[in-house]
Amino acid sequence: MENEIIIHDSEKLKDKIYTIRGLQVMLDEDLAQIYGYATKDFNRQVKNNIERFDEDFRFQLTDEEFDSVLRCKFSTSKTETRGGRQYNPYAFTEQGIYMLMTVLRGDLAVAQSKMLIRLFKEMKHFVQNNHLLFDEIVSVKHQLLQTNLRVDQLFTLMDKYNIDETQGIYFQGQIFDY
Repeated sequence: MENEIIIHDSEKLKDKIYTIRGLQVMLDEDLAQIYGYATKDFNRQVKNNIERFDEDFRFQLTDEEFDSVLRCKFSTSKTETRGGRQYNPYAFTEQGIYMLMTVLRGDLAVAQSKMLIRLFKEMKHFVQNNHLLFDEIVSVKHQLLQTNLRVDQLFTLMDKYNIDETQGIYFQGQIFDY
């Protein structure tokens, strides 16, 4: 049943990680491909061991979430890319991916699980090592929003005083067009 599909490129794997419900997740079809299963067989393995996959390990996407993921993944409509699926995909959290190690067997499953664990660890370290940069981005965004608010207030005041075209705005003895 298992194919010899191995994805070693961590950049390709990062493209298969989505943020849904504030969690980093991977979809069942992507995990099936990584582990060398057909999606149907992969989900059957999970369902045979469903007691291991609580809601915080695995959940089914809503229609809105699925549409959003498809827009990110394919930039096309749901009908063009659904590929005959009769249900929305399942999303696996990091803990759910760890739990897959206890369900899927074989050398390929072990190798792929180790690779995914390392990828999630690398991503956590990146966030931890760059938290100051992320804080600065949030600060700059806040300052930009405040500046935009002040500019809007300025234009509101200008409209309030209704300066017509015959009048001008003078600054340091120079006239500026309105």
